Amino acid sequence: MISGKNLLERAGHALMMVSAWPGRASSWLVLIVIAAVLTAVIGSLMRLNELIDWGFTIPVLGQRMTITGLAELQWHLFAVMVMFGGAYTLAEDRHVRVDFIYANIGERGRALVDLLGDICFLLPFCAIIAWLSQSFVGLAFRSGEQSDYGGLIDRYVIKAVLPAGLLVLFAAGLGRVLANIGFLIRSKGDPSATRDGVNQGTGNSGGAIHG
Repeated sequence: MISGKNLLERAGHALMMVSAWPGRASSWLVLIVIAAVLTAVIGSLMRLNELIDWGFTIPVLGQRMTITGLAELQWHLFAVMVMFGGAYTLAEDRHVRVDFIYANIGERGRALVDLLGDICFLLPFCAIIAWLSQSFVGLAFRSGEQSDYGGLIDRYVIKAVLPAGLLVLFAAGLGRVLANIGFLIRSKGDPSATRDGVNQGTGNSGGAIHG
């Protein structure tokens, strides 16, 4: 799909593919979430609190698994899927679009809109929030933050997913910037050129504002 593309486009596509990998891998966590939900429901019906005690400390999980810990594990895993899934969604062009004008302009116009949106909004947002969230994670680490109700420990680990996910999304956005710049250069002398793999899914809702 990348034959005939210039160096910038190939580099951009490669960066997007690499950035999408964590999100693709984290999608399998939904199976653990389903198992956790079923176990929590059954445990609650049986009026259990402590499900298992392994007698030694496991990072994040602690020394035992309780119903509370199982409930917290669910939102921990959801956070991982959401934060890393953002880059995968962007790379696969499955994000929400709300600009109906986008669907009615040509490939070069779409590339330009995406390029401006990524440079002016997506990349600065990811960089700023990732930078600011360092103190958020650091405070949780220094204070030894954990569940107040006998649940999971090492809460800084899940909080670190915020800057990590934003950095991966930044990389995916940077890849798309490179790919779109490359396409604009290539298509300048070829009006029939298309962006294979970059925003071909115009049937989503059409648009340039990313949700």
